[in-house]
Amino acid sequence: MEYTAAEAKELPRENASQEAAAMTNFDNSNRNTGPREIPVVKRGNYKEFINCQPSYFNGTEGVVDLIRWFERTESVFSRSKCAEEDKVTFATVKKMEDEFYNLAVKGNDLKTYIRRFQELAALCPNMVPNSEKLMEVFISGLSRSIEGNVTTSKPQTLEEAINISQRLMDQIIKRDSVQKTNDHKRKLEDERNIINNNYQNNYNNNNRKNDYHR
Repeated sequence: MEYTAAEAKELPRENASQEAAAMTNFDNSNRNTGPREIPVVKRGNYKEFINCQPSYFNGTEGVVDLIRWFERTESVFSRSKCAEEDKVTFATVKKMEDEFYNLAVKGNDLKTYIRRFQELAALCPNMVPNSEKLMEVFISGLSRSIEGNVTTSKPQTLEEAINISQRLMDQIIKRDSVQKTNDHKRKLEDERNIINNNYQNNYNNNNRKNDYHR
């Protein structure tokens, strides 16, 4: 290929430009050969875990329900992006929250209810937004015989609600004790009357028989 004098003069410049561009591309390719940044997967928190509405298993269901519960729980862990090391913690906290909101007085055993309520409130302090809600949950777990009276008393603190409920429960226990004593006395009197009546009837029957044989 033949070049004019002007074209031949420009060849060195063109070659130099091409070489410079090639070197630039080579440098850029070398810079990009370093380790690529791996995108960090966002780690789910407990709020996201709860928002996925995990189900509760109380241990009374059968094997089939247990398997289904495992499957639903794994699905919740996946959707909430729960880290492996957080699974036990989140599940444990959820179980305590369920117990907290479903806790109730059994019979007249207010003492056990108060103790467990305070334990759960201390273990999971973020279960309720404020002291007013905490007191509301406490009152809702009381037996019907005292729940209304505690609410009517309008306690201002949890401690005050506890004191009122204890006083009311003491009155109920004392009243029940008196009632049982009276019922027992009445039962003894009824039995005594029955015995006396039977004795009197037998006595009268014997007298009639004696009169007849005479």
